[in-house]
Amino acid sequence: MNKEVKSLTTITPDDWHLHLRESPIIEQVLPFSSENFGKAIIMPNLEPPLIKLSQAKNYQKKIIDLLSPKNTFKPLMTLFLSEETTIKDIYDGANSGIIKAIKFYPKGVTTNSTGGIRDLSKVYKLLEKLPDLDLPLLIHGETTNTEVDIYDREAYFLDETVRKLRDEIPELKIVLEHITTKNSVDYILENNSKIAATITAHHLILNRNHLFNGGLRPHYYCRPVAKREHHRIAILKAATSGNANFFLGTDSAPHFDDNKESSCGCAGIFSAPNALSCIVQIFEENSCLQNLEKFISTNGSKFYNLPLNSTFTKFTKFQEPVNHPKKINIGNKFITVFDPDFPLYWKNQVIHNPFKETN
Repeated sequence: MNKEVKSLTTITPDDWHLHLRESPIIEQVLPFSSENFGKAIIMPNLEPPLIKLSQAKNYQKKIIDLLSPKNTFKPLMTLFLSEETTIKDIYDGANSGIIKAIKFYPKGVTTNSTGGIRDLSKVYKLLEKLPDLDLPLLIHGETTNTEVDIYDREAYFLDETVRKLRDEIPELKIVLEHITTKNSVDYILENNSKIAATITAHHLILNRNHLFNGGLRPHYYCRPVAKREHHRIAILKAATSGNANFFLGTDSAPHFDDNKESSCGCAGIFSAPNALSCIVQIFEENSCLQNLEKFISTNGSKFYNLPLNSTFTKFTKFQEPVNHPKKINIGNKFITVFDPDFPLYWKNQVIHNPFKETN
C-alpha cells in the first residue's frame, strides 16, 4: 500500500472544456469527470451538433440521468454556433439557465466541426446580443487556411479573427480554448478585460516533439497540436501564475483506439482519469501549489459569474506512483488514457466537510 507523504485541500475543481461524446462512450467516460469535478462546460460538437436549445436540453438530461443519485455534478451546456443558430434559442437558453456559453468552431477545424462558421463577421449581429445575456463566446482558435503552417495557425487566427472581433464587439466576453502558444498568452495579458483562456493538462506537458518520439504517437495528437518548447513554457507560466484569466479546461476528448490508430487518425486526447493528478504534480514541481486552487477551482467560476463549488477536494501525495487506468474498455473496443510519460504520485477525493481542511 502506498504511504501518504503530503496532502492539500482545495475547493472542488471544475472543467471548463469537456467532451463526453454519445452512447456508448458517454456512459463509460462520464464518471471520470462527474466524480472529480463539480461542474463542467460540455462541448456541443456531437453528430448532429447541439445547435438548438431543445437539443442541449435533451443532452443535459441524458447526462444527469446517468449520474448516481448523490452525485451533484453540474453539466453546463453550450450551443454550437452555426448559420442555423437563432437569437431565440440563445435568449431562451440564457434565460432558462441551461445555456452558459456559445461555442465557435471554424468550419472543419476539428472533430465534428463541418457545420461551423467559415466567416465569423457574418454573425456579428447575433454575437452583439451575447454581452446583454452574460454569455461568453468560446473559440477554437485556429485558422482553417491550409496555406498557413499548422504550427502557426493559432497565432495567425489571433490577427485574422480575434482582433477584428474584439474591435467590432469590445464588450463581448471571450474564452480562447485550449491555448498552445506564447502568442495567445501574451494577447490575453495585454488585453485582459473580458478575455480568458482555458489550458489543458496535456498542453502543459507536451511539446511537438512528443508526437514523434520513437515513432508516430497518435495518442498525443490533438487540435490544436502541441507546439515548440518555448510555447509550452509560456502556457505553463500562465497556468501556474494565479492570473485570473487562465483556468483549467481539460479538453478531454475520447476516441476509440481504432479511430486514433489509423491512416487518418482523429484529433483528441482522453485525459479525464488523470488530468488532475497531472496538474497538481506540475504545480508542485514548479513550486506553485499556492496558485493551484485559482487555476482549477475559482478563476473559471468567477469569469463565468457562477458560484464556487460547496464541496472540497483533498489531494494526497504518495511515496510510490499511483495507478490510473491506461485504457478503458467499451464492448470490444478500447479508449487510451493520456500518458504523461512520467509517474504520477497524486490522487484526489471529493469531501463534503463544510470546513476546509488545512494543508
